[in-house]
Amino acid sequence: MAYAVEQNDHRGTFYFAQLATAAAKDSKGLVGFHGAGGGGSMMSMDAIVNVGFTIANFTDTSGNPSASKVYRASRIILAQPELVGYFGSGSGVASQEQYWSAYGLAKAFWELDLNVPAVIRLGGNTEDRAVEILQRMSRLLNASIEGYRKMDAPATIAARFAELVTAGKGAKWKPRAPRVPKFIKDPSVTTIPVKGGRVWIDGAHWPEIRGVVETHSGGLIVDRAGGPVSSLPGEEFATKDSELLACDVECRLAGVEGFYLELDIPGLDELIGGTR
Repeated sequence: MAYAVEQNDHRGTFYFAQLATAAAKDSKGLVGFHGAGGGGSMMSMDAIVNVGFTIANFTDTSGNPSASKVYRASRIILAQPELVGYFGSGSGVASQEQYWSAYGLAKAFWELDLNVPAVIRLGGNTEDRAVEILQRMSRLLNASIEGYRKMDAPATIAARFAELVTAGKGAKWKPRAPRVPKFIKDPSVTTIPVKGGRVWIDGAHWPEIRGVVETHSGGLIVDRAGGPVSSLPGEEFATKDSELLACDVECRLAGVEGFYLELDIPGLDELIGGTR
């Protein structure tokens, strides 16, 4: 499943390896690990083990990954049961725009209604913007989501992660299907295909949401004859999945429910079972 994601999206790299399905004896619990860059990820894994946790998986998204790739990686990490939290940390000096990763994580966390702590270190270009995105999304969830920068040492944020897990009083993650907006079942909905998915726009409320969608899509979605349309030819528009993912998150943060980007992850729904 993870390999298929990598094969279908060559923007950056994504690697996933299962390491443990049960916490070691005397461990504080299983942790979903999301790294960025090999050396920094190894150091970050050492940090989380040193404060008493068992790492459930090794995941790396690096090389300037698309927001869509980071989103899919996060969804796959959170397909693992019994996690006590989500720990993300890599090199801290990555030459890539960190806000794309933040958008991918924020979308996954909202869709799955994350309810265990997440500590994410997104050091590198635009790290301040990335941390702000995570902070804003945290306000919509029943979970502590904290973002950190390159100057925050892995050992420091690992210790903070341990504090948040302790405060959670033994809560463990249960994999679930993503929540989706109700409007996608409305006959007035507009659907536009993108790479590996589709955009859904609430046609019934288009006049009210038009300004927000046009702004946050960067003009990729515009009004024509009173309805939403793509401003680009179909093949070109289909490659803008990361920009549209950012629009999805920004609309959500603005309280606008009428825009939704659905991204396929073949086999994942069957793995976790059920729908919400």
